Amino acid sequence: MTARWSVAFGLILLLVTAGSAQRHHDPFTQAEIDQIRDASWEPQQRLALYVKFARARLVALEEMRSDPKTKNRTQQTHDRLDDFVLIYDELNDNIDTYVDRKNDIRKPLKLIVDADTEFEAKLRALKDAADVPPEEAKKYEFILSDALETLGTSSEDHRKLLAEQEEAGKHGKKFEKSTSGKSE
Repeated sequence: MTARWSVAFGLILLLVTAGSAQRHHDPFTQAEIDQIRDASWEPQQRLALYVKFARARLVALEEMRSDPKTKNRTQQTHDRLDDFVLIYDELNDNIDTYVDRKNDIRKPLKLIVDADTEFEAKLRALKDAADVPPEEAKKYEFILSDALETLGTSSEDHRKLLAEQEEAGKHGKKFEKSTSGKSE
């Protein structure tokens, strides 16, 4: 009976360890998590926060890459791109939530569409950077391609959604209000 318990305990420990090893780290700081939570029912504020945080990751990436003292540039580039993608995916998940709730998100969508253009330019500049050795670029090529692909698809979706919401607004469609009672 003791051998069975030992085997069962070992399997549980193995599953817990394997599960935690596959999880992504949280790309948000505790202060950012608090801000997101506080704005949970305010589409304009919350979506603007995601844009702000995604932008901050790309700015940090640019600063890190231009700093000659940076150590392990390849891994840091990969990690910052991964954080950007995770935050951008959260942005898209939140857009879907607000669309499902029938919230008016025209204002934040305009901000997002502008940010999409900015983000794509920054990522393309990294991809096209002439001063990056090919062996270094290969180590983050997949995550960079994933980021550009996600951004390209999402950017198109954001523009379409904005056009749909603007058209609905022209025809007098009523959108749901946020829980604070303010319309967006």
